[in-house]
Amino acid sequence: MKHLGLCPCLVLLHVLFEHAAGYALFAVKEVEDIGMLLPQVEQSVLNLGKFTSVIKLSAFFPFKSAQGALENINAVSEGVVHADLKLFLETNLPSGGKKKAMLGVSDAKLGAALQEELNLSIQTGGVVAEVIRGVRLHFHSLVKGLTAQAASKAQLGLGHSYSRAKVKFNVNRADNMIIQSIALLDQLDKDINTFSMRVREWYGYHFPELIKIVNDNSTYCKMAKLIGNRKELTEEMLEAIEEITMDSGKAQAILDASRSSMGMDISPIDLINIESFSSRVVSLTEYRQGLQEYLRSKMGQVAPNLAALIGEVVGARLISHAGSLTNLAKYPASTVQILGAEKALFRALKTRGNTPKYGLIFHSTFIGRAAAKNKGRISRYLANKCTIASRIDCFSEVPTSVFGDKLRDQVEERLAFYETGDAPRKNLDVMKEAVVQAGEVVAEIKRKLEKKEKKKKKREKRKLEALSTAEGDDEEEANGEAEVQMSNTSSVVFSTGGSTWGGL
Repeated sequence: MKHLGLCPCLVLLHVLFEHAAGYALFAVKEVEDIGMLLPQVEQSVLNLGKFTSVIKLSAFFPFKSAQGALENINAVSEGVVHADLKLFLETNLPSGGKKKAMLGVSDAKLGAALQEELNLSIQTGGVVAEVIRGVRLHFHSLVKGLTAQAASKAQLGLGHSYSRAKVKFNVNRADNMIIQSIALLDQLDKDINTFSMRVREWYGYHFPELIKIVNDNSTYCKMAKLIGNRKELTEEMLEAIEEITMDSGKAQAILDASRSSMGMDISPIDLINIESFSSRVVSLTEYRQGLQEYLRSKMGQVAPNLAALIGEVVGARLISHAGSLTNLAKYPASTVQILGAEKALFRALKTRGNTPKYGLIFHSTFIGRAAAKNKGRISRYLANKCTIASRIDCFSEVPTSVFGDKLRDQVEERLAFYETGDAPRKNLDVMKEAVVQAGEVVAEIKRKLEKKEKKKKKREKRKLEALSTAEGDDEEEANGEAEVQMSNTSSVVFSTGGSTWGGL
C-alpha cells in the first residue's frame, strides 16, 4: 500500500434524524467502507446496548415551539433546507481533517437539497436506512431528558398540526369538490338508468303499450306516476299528459292505447308501490339536473378555460382521473390524450399492437365531428390545447374563460382545415389577442370586486353608526327616566314637608 502511494482512509458517517421534538445528529462507528457496517447494524438494531456501541448522539436541536416544528416538517416534506436545519448542520458537522465526512439522510430529495446547499457528501439507503430504523426505535433512550411519553405526545401533536395545515393549504382551489361531483354524477346516471328500467318492467305488466310510445326514462316514470290505473284514464287527463310529453300526438296515442291495452289488471297496493318508486326516480332525475348545474358553476370558478374548451363534464372527468387540477397541469399533452385509456395502452405495448389515439377526450364533440381519418390528429391537437388550458387555470390568480374560448376557436379552425384546407390562424397571434382581452376582463373583475368591497365597508360603517346612535338614545332615555324619578321623589318630599309645616 505504501509503495503504491495509497493509505486506508476512514469514513466518518453522521446520520441526520428528523423527529417531532427536534433534529438529532448521530455519529456512526468509523470504518473503511460504509457497506461493512450493514451486518453489524442489522444485528444490533433491536438491542439497545449493542446499538449504542455502533452509534452515539453527536448533537440534538430541540424545536422551540409547535409552530417552529410545523415549519421545519413542512420544509422537510417538500425537500427544502430550513434555516434551522442549515445552522444545526453547519455548527455540528466536522469540517476538514483527514477523515472523510459523510451525512446519511432518509429522504433522497432532502439529501439532494443538502448536497446543493452545503456541498456535503450524502448517503441514502443501505446502512443509513437500518441506522435510522434503530434510532426511531430507541430515540427516547438515546436523547437525555426525553421520555417515551413526551416523544409520543410531540409526534401526535405535530401529526395533527401537519394534517390540519395540509387540509387548509388547498392549492387546487376546491377541485376536490369537482372530483366528488363528477363521481356522484356518473353513479347517478347508472342508478337512474337501472331504476328506470325496473319501473318500465314493473309497470309494463299493467300497461305494456306505454313503453313503445314513451322512450325517455324520466318521462316514462312521470307518466307511470300520473296514470296509475290505465282503466281510470279519461280525456280530462289529456292536458296533464300533454304537459309531461310535450306532444299532443303522443298524449292522444297514450289515451287510445289505454282503452285497448293488453296488460294485466293490477291491485291498488301494487300501484301504490309503483307510484312511490316512480316518484323516487323522478326526484333523483331532478337532483341530477341540479348537480349538473352545480358542477357547471364549480368548473366555471375552478377551471373556466378547460370548461370553455372541452365542456364541463369532460373537463371534470379529466381532473378527476388526474387526481387534481395541479396534477393535470403537470401532465404532458401525450398523457392527457390517452388519459382514461391506460388498459388499452398497456395491452397494446404488451402485444406490440397499435396504441390508443384517445381516452376521456373521445367524449368531446370535436372527436365526434372529425372524419375517421382525422380523429387521431384532432385528438392530439385537442390534448395539446387542454394542457395549455389546464395550466392557465391552475396558475392564474383571477379565473377567466378568455383563453378557453380562444383555444376552442383554434380547434374549430383546425377541424375546418382538415375538412376544407383553409389555413388556421397562427397560435402566436391568437395568444397575443387573448392576453389583451384577458387583461381587460381581469381589470373589470378587479374593479367590480373593489366596488363590492367599498359597498360592504359602507354598510358596515352605517351599521356601526346606527348601533352607536341607538346606544346614545338608550342612554338619554335612561337619564330622562332617572330625572323623572328624581323629580317625582322630590315632589313627594316637598308635598309631605308642606303638609307637616302646615300642621305646625
